[in-house]
Amino acid sequence: MLLAQIRPAIVSFILLTAITGIFYPVLVTGIAQTVFHKQAEGSLITSSDGKILGSSLIGQNFDDPKYFWSRISATSPVYNASASSGSNLGPSNPALLDEVKGRITALKASDSSNNDPIPVDLVTSSGSGLDPHISLAAANYQLARVARVRGLTPETVKTIVDQNTQGRFLGLLGEPVVNVLQVNLALDEYKK
Repeated sequence: MLLAQIRPAIVSFILLTAITGIFYPVLVTGIAQTVFHKQAEGSLITSSDGKILGSSLIGQNFDDPKYFWSRISATSPVYNASASSGSNLGPSNPALLDEVKGRITALKASDSSNNDPIPVDLVTSSGSGLDPHISLAAANYQLARVARVRGLTPETVKTIVDQNTQGRFLGLLGEPVVNVLQVNLALDEYKK
């Protein structure tokens, strides 16, 4: 009697383990590799010689004034994709205020002539701590500095930003954003 009850449980366990632990993952991975190969491989951006430069889905650390700067990373170490998380610091937390003040100081030091209001996404991290995008306002805030340091006209840099701006999802949802890694790579490739 006991064996009659245990046997179906063991068979079900083995069958469901095979389906959910082997067959389903292999099927989904096969479909992903076939239909969405670039995304399944991490949306990697490579140079012309095949060197991996980064992912279009993961923020990168840029602090050189000749580059557009990303959002602050909430991960430790900085921009660690395996440690995705928000800072979990509330608006009344002194640590958040110190972090924001530090970023404001760095932005002002990199371009002391810029008196425009600093967009919030340049002084706060995203929910994942890894957001690869900044708003158009954040890109425009940094535009004059990047143009001056690179010896380019603001119009040239604006054109490169526009070429690397992603519009609203389905033309309706969200706001246009700039992928920081892609725009910085485009600036590096620009020939005067």
